[in-house]
Amino acid sequence: MAAPINLEVYSDALVVLGTAGIVVPMVRRFGLSPVLGYLAAGALLGPLGLGSLIKAFPFLYWITVVDAKNVAGIAELGVVFLLFIIGMELSFERLKIMRRLVFGLGTLQIVLSAAVIGGIASLFGNPATVSIILGACLALSSTAIVIEVLSHHGRLATTAGRTSFAVLLAQDLAVVPILLLVSIMGSRTDSSVMTNLGVAFVNATLAVSAIVIVGRLLLRPLFRLVASSGSPELFVAAALFVIIGSAVAAGLAGLSMALGGFMAGLLLAETEFRKAIETTIGPFKGLLLGVFFFTVGMNIDVRELVREPLLLFASVAGLIIIKSILLVGLARLFGLPWSAAIEAGLLLGPGGEFAFVGIGLATSLGLIVVDVSGFALTVTSITMALIPALSLAARRLAPRFRERRPLDPELTVVPSGGAGHAIVVGHGRVGQVVCSLLDRHGCRYLAVDNDAAAVPEQRRRGREVYYGDATVPEFLKSCGIMDAKAVIVTVAAEAGIDEVVRQVRALRSDIVIVSRARDAAHARHLYAIGVTDAVPETIEASLQLSEAALIGLGQATGLVIASIHERRDEFRRELQQAAGLTRDETSHAVRPKRS
Repeated sequence: MAAPINLEVYSDALVVLGTAGIVVPMVRRFGLSPVLGYLAAGALLGPLGLGSLIKAFPFLYWITVVDAKNVAGIAELGVVFLLFIIGMELSFERLKIMRRLVFGLGTLQIVLSAAVIGGIASLFGNPATVSIILGACLALSSTAIVIEVLSHHGRLATTAGRTSFAVLLAQDLAVVPILLLVSIMGSRTDSSVMTNLGVAFVNATLAVSAIVIVGRLLLRPLFRLVASSGSPELFVAAALFVIIGSAVAAGLAGLSMALGGFMAGLLLAETEFRKAIETTIGPFKGLLLGVFFFTVGMNIDVRELVREPLLLFASVAGLIIIKSILLVGLARLFGLPWSAAIEAGLLLGPGGEFAFVGIGLATSLGLIVVDVSGFALTVTSITMALIPALSLAARRLAPRFRERRPLDPELTVVPSGGAGHAIVVGHGRVGQVVCSLLDRHGCRYLAVDNDAAAVPEQRRRGREVYYGDATVPEFLKSCGIMDAKAVIVTVAAEAGIDEVVRQVRALRSDIVIVSRARDAAHARHLYAIGVTDAVPETIEASLQLSEAALIGLGQATGLVIASIHERRDEFRRELQQAAGLTRDETSHAVRPKRS
């Protein structure tokens, strides 16, 4: 006779998987972080949300989590993978390059923020232990969401992006000592505090040393052996064995399993298998972290929003304001400009995902009562949800504080105008390729760019590049727009492209405008506002891919090239007609037909 099936466990697992498969893609579609999707789903579908209404509405049993313990084990593995990924990111070379911001600015931000937040927590009557833990955990920011936002807006390479990344790196390093601190505080023995600290430190040192020594000796030979087998399944098994094995070893030594995962990541970060391992564990990491954030969301009591709305609002605003002001002040002390300091401060002001790990661990050890931890996690989750909005506010606010510095002499060179030339708007990677081909074919041109750092360097290399804003009609006139043959727009930002096209077309209704486009939809839009020819990146990539594939398959090169050109013309006609151009306008490529 078959053993009875525990439907409760399976129903809870189905709710979590349903969140991953349905809710998160919907959240992504609206441009929000999946982390926020998991948190919101956990709060709504957990025992403190709709799950609390099962007795009144039994049908909710199948769409809510009945018992958080049913997914707690998988969630703990999610924490291990989170710390493993953090360890993988902390290469010693990266720390060496950014050591001033990481160990200087980052460390001061953590210490001062923890001290101020902990002090405020103690003023509300929390014991010293609780205040220290809350201060340390809330001082950290959200690596997952901040990096995603910076990457999405292409700002990782900016001063604000590099500063934010350096501080996040320091916070990632602080995770391990904070976990140790919480574990030591939660130890239940009759010995003195100093004895507990000593014993815990010795155990931690021995365990970490054992993991490091064994890892140094065995990890490379193990992965070389597995890689030589050519079996992806064995590589996946080896990666999971190392991660979970290190976590279990740390757990057996009385340490946090997450610490073991961190050490495994740190050891593998310096090996030649780092990228392959990151790729291999990607699906596992995403799902397990999703389960972790879902279980975190289950600990968020949505009733806090109604119970103490004023205190909750004040705590959310206070956490963001305190951390932002401290970081802005420290960034200025380290010589960073106001604009970068303000953007980094607003991005890192909210709390982060580690608050759920640290405060959750402290709660499980009985250091923090459930009401306090629930309130703190609710505050943290709300601040994390505000990160995209804070990023937008920072990008709009920071330029107002941009310091005016003396211009490089190369930036003051004025275009000499001319006649019959082309104007290349944007001299980044795409613009440089365009200019090099214009040079090769003997076409006269001048390039313009508004990057005050890049223009002087390019001019010293002999490029005819001028500093200025191509959306300003007077600057376009100084570039000889009234006598130019063509304008070639190579910048990436869609809004910037649109404005350049409008200004150029307002001055010259007959000039040829060739513009870069993101995709087919953007190309149709550009044709509608007056470009002569739009070059969608996605279509060009597919055409080049097709050309290489056909030639690789043995087709005649000449026929392939002719076919690609014909297909490109078909795309162009389809996009122009979709934009509302008449047949005559399509052939002459001037103004679009207006209704």
